[in-house]
Amino acid sequence: MALKSSNRGQISPFIVMDVMRAANARDLAARTPGERCVHLEVGQPGTPAPRAVRDAARRALDDDRLGYTEALGIPPLRARIARYYRETHGVEVVPERIVITTGSSGAFLLSFLAAFDAGERVALADPGYPAYRNILMALGLNPVGLPAEREHKFQPTPALLEERLGSGRNRLAGLIVASPANPTGSMLSRADLQALVAWCGTNGVRLISDEIYHGICFTEKATTALEFTQDAIVVNSFSKYYSMTGWRLGWMVIPPDLARTVEVLAQNLFISPPTLPQLAAVAAFEATEELDANVARYRRNRDLLLARLPQAGFERFASPDGAFYLYADVAHLTNDSEEFCRRMLAEAGVAATPGTDFDPGRGRAYVRFSFAGTEADMEEAARRLIAWRK
Repeated sequence: MALKSSNRGQISPFIVMDVMRAANARDLAARTPGERCVHLEVGQPGTPAPRAVRDAARRALDDDRLGYTEALGIPPLRARIARYYRETHGVEVVPERIVITTGSSGAFLLSFLAAFDAGERVALADPGYPAYRNILMALGLNPVGLPAEREHKFQPTPALLEERLGSGRNRLAGLIVASPANPTGSMLSRADLQALVAWCGTNGVRLISDEIYHGICFTEKATTALEFTQDAIVVNSFSKYYSMTGWRLGWMVIPPDLARTVEVLAQNLFISPPTLPQLAAVAAFEATEELDANVARYRRNRDLLLARLPQAGFERFASPDGAFYLYADVAHLTNDSEEFCRRMLAEAGVAATPGTDFDPGRGRAYVRFSFAGTEADMEEAARRLIAWRK
């Protein structure tokens, strides 16, 4: 007799992780450096954590016993994040509303569990970060894709939301927004974010604002949803701007009505976030000179690819206002972005992510390139792609 297995695990893969596995396998089989692939698939900074963070981690290893912390995180880090909002955004947030999490992934899990019941509908832009959709489905929630258009920078609009608002038990319960966004790099203007916040308030929809790419902005400073409402759940992370992906540390700012719910969930699901990264991360906020130098490099990488990729036939991109991605329209090159990316890896040695990871409906016509790596990698990727497409 077959053993029982859960339907909750029957969700779509996170395709970028499959691409990374295939690229890593190619690297292991490479006999020369020239046979190794160029990694443009994963949104991971090519730089280490700031020196001050690494120094703080060494001190903690020597001096701290690294036991459990409070479920919501260590008080010094929560206080420092509260200060960040005051200094960066002019917003007062008490440390009691700040929750330290195991990466932004832990924050999304806690957010969805605290805010929504099984069966409820949560809207998100297509294209968008695939784990939103997949975590929602694993929890028995219903993701509602908003087919965002290029003219709106692939961001949600009140008009799209009105079309899918529903009524009664079918009414939207939540909206996830991201600015800067993955995979497009596009940003909501201050006015557009304010309009979405107002729409959510009018319609009783819980807003979750993904702000993990704040700090990596090329056109204007990013706006936090906390400037307009205290009812939103705001998620941020040390992975992107702070260059600490493998440290697995993030945070969320929660509305007062969810404070105890989130704490109890965190106690039971995680006990506490990892202690060493918390102790080290306090120093990250003093490393802005080093971190802003990373952002300047991302800008150079972006500009290099925008100048060179058209020579390889990649000519139309979403507006890359922030983050470190180019979302390329490849409809004139293929109607199967997954096969196209497999060929790109096998024939050109360049790893990129098919758009189907981010948009199940229209993603076959798109490819995402990450420019978070070194300038040398961007130059080499452009050279290989131009040669491949000739």
